[in-house]
Amino acid sequence: MRDTNIDMTEIAAVAAELADAARAVILPHFRSATLAAENKQDGGFDPVTEADRAAERAMRDILATRRPQDGILGEEYGASTGSSGLTWVLDPIDGTRAFICGTPTWGVLIALSDAGGVRFGMIDQPFTGERFSGGTGGATWIGREGETRTLATSGIKALSDARLMTTFPEVGTLAEGRAFAKVASQAKLTRYGMDCYAYALLAAGHVDLVIEAGLNPYDIQGPIGVIEAAGGVVTDWNGGAAHHGGRAIAAATPELHAEALALLRDVA
Repeated sequence: MRDTNIDMTEIAAVAAELADAARAVILPHFRSATLAAENKQDGGFDPVTEADRAAERAMRDILATRRPQDGILGEEYGASTGSSGLTWVLDPIDGTRAFICGTPTWGVLIALSDAGGVRFGMIDQPFTGERFSGGTGGATWIGREGETRTLATSGIKALSDARLMTTFPEVGTLAEGRAFAKVASQAKLTRYGMDCYAYALLAAGHVDLVIEAGLNPYDIQGPIGVIEAAGGVVTDWNGGAAHHGGRAIAAATPELHAEALALLRDVA
């Protein structure tokens, strides 16, 4: 049974503090002539920068003071256990490839989860000054000047009317790519390369469908919290929970989700 006694106001405040701290250390590196990236992957390119590492350290330092009872799962420094049954899931820069290219489609992803899944999520874009967050009280956008809006997905129900996004044109394996192509062939339009910002746009009603594969938990849990609170649906490609990573489909409505999911199910 899920803990219903969590103070979500406190959780949202802590998440905002984490995002503020990440912004402060990341922005001086963005579009900097001295920015350097290391490669974490043999046989490919998976970059990491000092901005990634410094942002996660800053967030972990805050959690050590504000929420020492909670666990943490972060992309750069791994997992630490807690005693509360709650875990903060952190991706200090989702879209580091975009970050080192100077494009503003990367973001800071923050989620609070328990054994049953995501309880709160945040997508923060420091350069544009936008913050998308979602929990039990709905989903909210906050702009650079502090203006706020309630987020709601588009309401699009038919795949033929849907705006589809994914990060990499190849999506994943060859079989996953073929399955994605089936969906793309029936969508209204398909765009690529948006990283976590595509999920934010889905929550805001500008995109209707995001499909990806090869995700880690820290890539998807923040977006799950925002999109579900905005009225959307997020599952894996078989209709199950997506918070563990792998293949994910996020849709504006249950009807659109069902139509796209029928083309993705049972991929080898």
